[in-house]
Amino acid sequence: MRMLTTDQNPSDLVAVQKMQDYIEANLKESITLQSLGRAAGYSPFHAARLFKAHTGRTPFDYIRALRLSQAALNLRGGSASVLTIALEFVFSSHAGFTRAFTRQFGLPPSEYRRRGGAQNLFMPYPVLANHHQTREGEKKMTEESPTRIIFVQVVERPARKLLLKRGEKAEDYFAYCEEVGCEVWDVLCGVKEALYEPVGLWMPAHLVPAGTSRYAQGVELPLDYSGSVPECCDLIALPPCRMMVFQGEPYDDAVFEDAIREVWKQIDRFDPTLYGYRWAPEAAPRFQLAPMGYRGYIEALPVEAINP
Repeated sequence: MRMLTTDQNPSDLVAVQKMQDYIEANLKESITLQSLGRAAGYSPFHAARLFKAHTGRTPFDYIRALRLSQAALNLRGGSASVLTIALEFVFSSHAGFTRAFTRQFGLPPSEYRRRGGAQNLFMPYPVLANHHQTREGEKKMTEESPTRIIFVQVVERPARKLLLKRGEKAEDYFAYCEEVGCEVWDVLCGVKEALYEPVGLWMPAHLVPAGTSRYAQGVELPLDYSGSVPECCDLIALPPCRMMVFQGEPYDDAVFEDAIREVWKQIDRFDPTLYGYRWAPEAAPRFQLAPMGYRGYIEALPVEAINP
């Protein structure tokens, strides 16, 4: 989603919202720039330019990503064939759908279904809702506080194990490093069976034993992992969950703390109920990936469906 400044033309925002609504209502039908222009009340060229400016994607990229994400949900929750789902979401062939799906999710549809769909989904954010939150949260923005872009996705985590090193009292990364040091990160990075990269974690209350810290570092492993556990670490099981992932813009590594604070500010403003979710802090650890300027700061919070 794009964080909007407060001086943008309200009529342009309404036009983009109309296009978003039109796309959602006609996702399984042919959508052209002409039809989007009619929905917005502008020429096709001007409508496309506004759409890209306010969503960060061209209409074509936006529609394709949304169709593929809806198709992924159908793959995960249904038994229809890949070809049937491809045609349902306006792909002309099995091969074309498979290529597009693999580019977006990193694996072909059949493998996605086999794994239970544990990949990122595209969640477009209503521009008018975002504009309202921005106006309420910031009455004035200056040149020192430019427009930021935050991308939001929901990912599915399967049942898994977590190899983690706890501290004693740490509530954040810096306090943790003072207590524990940095060597554990090298240990976690060396676990070959890891499902994902190591992360910093804020543990739910029920997963914080007495005398241990809320903040920890760990790496997720397959549920059937039976390898060795370093003496400094614990190994616990985690149930399946959904995580809402926030990713900021790339930044200069020298100002990584500012980049983290910017994402935290947007998380505090974000209303997950707009997409049928609510925060679920006890469902799983909240986690942060190692800050790397080239990809933007990434943090994920557990959520649950309001109407599962």
